[in-house]
Amino acid sequence: MGNRGPTLTTESSPEFPVETIRSLLFEQFAVIDDLLADLDTDSWFTPSTLPGWTVKDIVAHLIGTESLLAGEQTPHVDIDVHALGHVHNEIGALNERWVESLRGTPGADVLDRYRRIVARRRDQLATMTQEWFDAPAQTPVGPATYGRFMRIRVFDCWMHELDLRDALGLPGDEGGARAELAITEVVGSLAYVVGKLGKAPDGARISVELTGPLTRTLHVEVHGRAALVPELSGEATSTIALDSGLFARLAGGRVRAFDHLDEITLGGDTTVGRRIVDNLAFTI
Repeated sequence: MGNRGPTLTTESSPEFPVETIRSLLFEQFAVIDDLLADLDTDSWFTPSTLPGWTVKDIVAHLIGTESLLAGEQTPHVDIDVHALGHVHNEIGALNERWVESLRGTPGADVLDRYRRIVARRRDQLATMTQEWFDAPAQTPVGPATYGRFMRIRVFDCWMHELDLRDALGLPGDEGGARAELAITEVVGSLAYVVGKLGKAPDGARISVELTGPLTRTLHVEVHGRAALVPELSGEATSTIALDSGLFARLAGGRVRAFDHLDEITLGGDTTVGRRIVDNLAFTI
């Protein structure tokens, strides 16, 4: 992931407020539970857009991450997970060990395991103070704070909610407070995507117009390096317009821009715009 680390603010205005993030994470846990509650045996084996993973595997991954945060050790498995085609790095290998450890477990038992670890994590998080959230921590994006890690948890769980809905054909509201918090992780990566991956030239001014449940306009300017700005200093050199749901799925590497070009409107320097949408994926 290409996000920068946090800038800590004063206690009166924390960047990662414990009450807000904790409440939304608890809500996210519950929404996923609701999605899974009535699945039949076959539905657990529905393939997802994530290579090599079924619905059950996504839930096993969520169990694994929350178990690690609860202090559990990564399980030993009998296969070399690095040999799997969809495992590209050590974080992927760690995730896969949890998935593999539960691959033979029936879906109903996986759901029970999910509920137990969520209950345990809720108990842990319920006692945490703002001071705890502001404390240094190692996160998926490098050294940051525990609060930043928990915001990433909201993002990750929200993305996996979308994965589950897409796999099971269960559409839902993709806006609201959870989505608003989650999308901050994607927005935080946009300058990196535009400058490093999209190779926007010096002087470029990029506007990304999101429609749908997370409507907003995002601006990036390149002056030596790319930076997210509240307003452009001049007319946009490239414009990109797409639905916020597609934006999130592209950023999460779930789909390819090539397969959705009829849903993306490019203007100005379309070569740069196309390079940006082709490289929106920033997750590990």
